[in-house]
Amino acid sequence: MLVLSMSGFLAFLQNALLAIGYISKNSLFPEPLSASEERAYLEMLDNGDKEARKVLIERNLRLVAHVCKKYCNTNNELDDLISIGTIGLIKGIDSFNNKKGVRLSTYVSRCIDNEILMHFRSTKKLNAEIYLEETIGKDKDDNTVSLQEVLESNERSIEEEVDLKFKIRKMYIKMKELLKERELGIITMRFGLDGNKPKTQEQIANMLGISRSYV
Repeated sequence: MLVLSMSGFLAFLQNALLAIGYISKNSLFPEPLSASEERAYLEMLDNGDKEARKVLIERNLRLVAHVCKKYCNTNNELDDLISIGTIGLIKGIDSFNNKKGVRLSTYVSRCIDNEILMHFRSTKKLNAEIYLEETIGKDKDDNTVSLQEVLESNERSIEEEVDLKFKIRKMYIKMKELLKERELGIITMRFGLDGNKPKTQEQIANMLGISRSYV
């Protein structure tokens, strides 16, 4: 599993957006590298050459499109999957170990697959979510009832209410201590901690200009 610091994450995000931008502006993908060219660029990458990294990403975009085609049914869906698959490609390039004897194309194909499957799992989970404001039925007077109303109908003692509010306040304090402002903002929007309706990953991604997987 690839673990990134915040600075590393931001650099990774920048590179991902550059690669995705490259796709959106080019109808044709660049030709893949020959075996000898790939070996040369991998050696340069091992020596910290950033330009070699860029070339390896760009010249493997055709592989992203090839992997994504087996998961989509429409051209619009393909565009979305290519963006997601490109993130998997970049992760693969960054984590590839040239000394293990595995072909780069084999390794990054798995990374692209994993990124797309992770996207599908998160989408499936999102579709199964229920919000507090959603109607779950009707009462005996034929009035609609939300989940929030059902939960709020559970009476608590004064001591329990005070204890709960104290724990919530303590949780907010701890969150502000441990999380960066951006992280706190995303969590607050995702779970509706500001009293508003929770926002979906896609809504937050659109607001911040990032992908759902980053959210």
